[in-house]
Amino acid sequence: MGTPELISPRSPRVTAARRLARRAFRGKERRFIAEGPQAVREAVGHRGDDGVPTLIELFTTVEAAERYAGIVDAARAAGAQVHHADDAVVADLSQTVTPQGLIGVCRFLDSPFESVLRARPRLVAVLANVRDPGNAGTVLRCADAAGADAVVLTDASVDLYNPKSVRASVGSLFHLPVAVGVPVEEAVTGLRGAGVRVLAADGAGDMDLDDELDAGTMGVPTAWIFGNEAWGLPAETRALADAVLRVPIHGKAESLNLATAAAVCLYASARAQRVRADS
Repeated sequence: MGTPELISPRSPRVTAARRLARRAFRGKERRFIAEGPQAVREAVGHRGDDGVPTLIELFTTVEAAERYAGIVDAARAAGAQVHHADDAVVADLSQTVTPQGLIGVCRFLDSPFESVLRARPRLVAVLANVRDPGNAGTVLRCADAAGADAVVLTDASVDLYNPKSVRASVGSLFHLPVAVGVPVEEAVTGLRGAGVRVLAADGAGDMDLDDELDAGTMGVPTAWIFGNEAWGLPAETRALADAVLRVPIHGKAESLNLATAAAVCLYASARAQRVRADS
């Protein structure tokens, strides 16, 4: 383990992995990069709907292979090809300023929207026209933490497999179904047909989240639509929802950012659903 086998950034394997930084190549190969010990650990344990392991290859520095020996061994046991690479090679593949020495190449793992609906979800986050990859990954992480059953990225939203989205999800990408490329109208129609109430989160909403909670109407299966970071949800999207709710601002802050508002809304629904189930 003391000598790296890959020492050139121009190696064909390294070149193929480096291309996955670009969306066109990710789509063509249906592969993406998961970087760092947390993401790689979650990728190792993940399998697609077909039972095939998600992690295909793992590039690791000699130091990282020793530090994270358990992850590397598990990756090898799961059938991934493990390459001990020179530090410069891993740095060349990394999308971070301070690489942690583990770079995984993974298969796409998004779920068909129809399978999300068949599972009869109780809590769903719908990202409509969300363009910032860090926000998309963070909302996915919030949805995972709140116990959501799925996340839906509409066709106008950022690429799920953007390296920043993957990093911001901190492994949550591997925890719950994510459907991508769904037109917002189709998402709303499908979710409503599956018995899910659709709520839009928007600062211009004429209803207050606190009032809705006090009314006891939030314990039913619910999908939250979250809009663009800069301009929120357009009128035509708000019109699709069963209700448009704003998160109340009790202090002097002008507003909440997208991920924070999403966390508040998702946790409010999760709590209301638990209360309803216990009553």
